[in-house]
Amino acid sequence: MAQRKEKRMLSNRESARRSRMRKQKYLNDLMLQVSCLRQEKDEIFTAINATSQRHIGVEAQNCLLRAQLTELIKRLQCLRHIIHCMNVADAGDGGGRGCVGFASCLPDAEDDSLLRPWTSLHIKQGLQGSDVF
Repeated sequence: MAQRKEKRMLSNRESARRSRMRKQKYLNDLMLQVSCLRQEKDEIFTAINATSQRHIGVEAQNCLLRAQLTELIKRLQCLRHIIHCMNVADAGDGGGRGCVGFASCLPDAEDDSLLRPWTSLHIKQGLQGSDVF
């Protein structure tokens, strides 16, 4: 009976040791998984931050391009109006009486933006977007 009891105790000890080893392996696997997930999280946050910075840059560039588009549309409208007035004047319609706003489209003495449209755009708006990236 004592031998049987001792054999049973040894068996229980071995079973408990195997159980502790399994538990330790499971814990080690979980710790490794936590480490991997933290690293993946850090990589995702880095990618999100980089994407956010690119998005901010693209938004700034988009804003600049919209402002340039608005400026170019205004210039085009003004130039079309000037051409229209010149055609009306050439047609002999009383010297261009139909062009009431003709003088408002002409550039001021200091503003030669119609004579040099691209340099004006570059100076006014190009410097704002030059440091976007």
